Amino acid sequence: MKVVTLTINPALDKSATIVDMTPFDKLECHDITYHPGGGGINISRVLNRLKIESHCLFPFGGKTGEHLIELLQEDHIEVFATPIAVLTRENFAVFNNKTKLQYRFGMPTAAFSENEMAALEKLINEQVLENDILVISGSLPKGLPVNYYTKIIQNVKAKNVKVIVDTSGPVFNEVLKNELFLIKPNQKELARLAGKESLTKKEREAFALKMVVDKIAKYVVVSLGKEGAFMAHEKGITYVKAPVISVKSTIGAGDSMVAGLIYGIIKNETPKNILRWGVACGVSATLSEGSDLAHKVNIDAVLKQL
Repeated sequence: MKVVTLTINPALDKSATIVDMTPFDKLECHDITYHPGGGGINISRVLNRLKIESHCLFPFGGKTGEHLIELLQEDHIEVFATPIAVLTRENFAVFNNKTKLQYRFGMPTAAFSENEMAALEKLINEQVLENDILVISGSLPKGLPVNYYTKIIQNVKAKNVKVIVDTSGPVFNEVLKNELFLIKPNQKELARLAGKESLTKKEREAFALKMVVDKIAKYVVVSLGKEGAFMAHEKGITYVKAPVISVKSTIGAGDSMVAGLIYGIIKNETPKNILRWGVACGVSATLSEGSDLAHKVNIDAVLKQL
């Protein structure tokens, strides 16, 4: 069994700090860093720090895409990338030293077609083998249909693959038509799936458990932000509360959580410990600057506080 991560909408993440953010002035940036970005790519990066190998699949385009691949290879992550015509997007984050607040700017991806994805789909079918874990994470770029993830899942269904999905919006609603292994909505996303603006604690628990009973997913992990998370599974509800920390960045916190959950699953941990690893990795990501994600030393420190 191996882990295969799939990122249809990757990005080259650029981070910087400024003394203060003021309108109309030319703002001088410091401490410029570049990291590979996108849901599945971030998950592969954190798994790598946990000594779990993964095959990292994604499309790439142009110089930014080549830079993204170079950064992953420097970290010794197994890259399986196919070229497309459009340039890989760049995202930008700025940390204001005066206010200690971070500002995140997500850039859209230029539209591309299903035909351009044929090589990646072939690669997915070659790389995903019997009983593997396939992690589909992140948004869909323009040009691809809302049921594109379902197409990917159906193509590997006969291989008894454990499919983990972390996405949002209409794409998330569509992918839930498949029988999944694990999903990770946040509170707002769970409420929207239930057709409501918000849910009480009891309503959240009941709806998440119903999704398990209805075989939508074996594990439903609901992120509660700074409060931690809860998991619905066949034996009930499990909570893990997050420690109080000083947040430096929120980039990739959700992806880091998914990586921690996968680590617990691979190690055959109990639901409680799977969730502990997930929360520890998610919290640890917020201790790093920019898009640096969760580091093992921080993960170990947070685990001791849970």
